[in-house]
Amino acid sequence: MRELILLRHAHAEPAAPGQDDLDRPLSLQGQAEAEAAGRWLSDHGFLPDRVLCSPARRTRETCEAVLELLGYAELRQEPRIYDATPGRLIQVADEHRELGRILLIGHNPGLEQVVALLCSGRSGGFRGMPAGAVAVLSLPEDLAMEPGIARLAAFWSP
Repeated sequence: MRELILLRHAHAEPAAPGQDDLDRPLSLQGQAEAEAAGRWLSDHGFLPDRVLCSPARRTRETCEAVLELLGYAELRQEPRIYDATPGRLIQVADEHRELGRILLIGHNPGLEQVVALLCSGRSGGFRGMPAGAVAVLSLPEDLAMEPGIARLAAFWSP
């Protein structure tokens, strides 16, 4: 089995007037949520082989806080994660299927739709990826990602 870990960025500040959405930083609450997510992942041994992160500031800051607790992991900033559809997120993750465990840090609604699609075969069946939440999906080792192929192995939210 291989694992896909999906982490929704922690709570971010609202956009200031004229501020681009990509530039929104984590709030103080979000910084605490990101650290808690990193502790949970570390405590449960979910150490990724590779981290794929949206270029948005809030996802990068979430990633930094998590990796401070997990230690080194290969990190790739992946622009296709930002504002991605479930199909695009699955495509991005599936490009790394040679690895045992991928951590993908991104945004809703795409992440919660990916969980629903991979676990139930329908993208509307899962609602519940609050800011800072983690979903760990178990996937067959040699098969491409497709609807209904995964099992929700673990879920955590702050």
